[in-house]
Amino acid sequence: MTAFFIGDVALDEYYTADRWPGRADKGMVQELPAEIGGSIANAAVVHAALGGDTQFISLLNDSPLSGRLTDDLRQNGVGVDHMLTDPTLAESRNLIFLIDGEHVVLTVEMGEPPMWLTPATLATLRREGFLYTTLYRARRLHCQTETGILKQADLLADLSHHGRRAIFDLDVGGCTPEDMPYLSGAAVVIFNQVGFRAAFGHDDMARIGEWIRTHGIGWVVRTKAAHGAEAFDGETLLQAAGYPVDVADVTGAGDTFGGALTWCLTRGHPFAEALDFSIAAASRSVTIHGPRGGKADVETVLAWRRERRGL
Repeated sequence: MTAFFIGDVALDEYYTADRWPGRADKGMVQELPAEIGGSIANAAVVHAALGGDTQFISLLNDSPLSGRLTDDLRQNGVGVDHMLTDPTLAESRNLIFLIDGEHVVLTVEMGEPPMWLTPATLATLRREGFLYTTLYRARRLHCQTETGILKQADLLADLSHHGRRAIFDLDVGGCTPEDMPYLSGAAVVIFNQVGFRAAFGHDDMARIGEWIRTHGIGWVVRTKAAHGAEAFDGETLLQAAGYPVDVADVTGAGDTFGGALTWCLTRGHPFAEALDFSIAAASRSVTIHGPRGGKADVETVLAWRRERRGL
């Protein structure tokens, strides 16, 4: 069963600083080696490393950098058969500043041009499996069909009808009532703590049961950094603890969590088991520098988890 990841892939340019400068301030930064990343691409690489059948779709320009980004995905076991090209786009780059154990990410604006899927891609997506994406990308999806243009939330509903189950990574952005046509019926919606508070105005997962049931969402997950994660399906509330680690770089931790969770669900793991495995994968990832620190095979993650638990 192939999992599709639709989102960003970019060159991550790293810098460190003692502090983040304020308004009209100045600061010094130290440049670190650049690495290929991008949130959804990171998740796809993690999924592939665990042994998942993985396809990635993004919209890039036709520059040598875009070729490098695509080649890197292919070398990491990620299929790029359905990639899209628009030569007018800017280069896909992120500026990442590592400060006090956290990171600030600045992304080069590439606009929001439609992502026109080919009929062949649509046919492939109309198969059972998972689709891991973001609201930013879902709003841009279009496809010309024999009966007209299928786009945005209607396109997602069409895929859902054919057995393609959506996993949304909402990260810090949260969601609004206007986003519900996209999120309704999703298998999983993932927030971090900031995104959950932005969406609901509070921090109590147990209070969103009616919201989950009304919109037909399978599970809502809130990641809690070093404190693990929790998940709720409207009835059962799952809590999974984090792992104490020495943090080298938190970039890509959430992506590792999402890619690992998708792999677990594709293999039919119970949600509680999937949650625990994904937290272990993400916790291990922050001990390694770089956006792809979470890349590992299954036995590596399991061995790391056993060692941390003292088993």
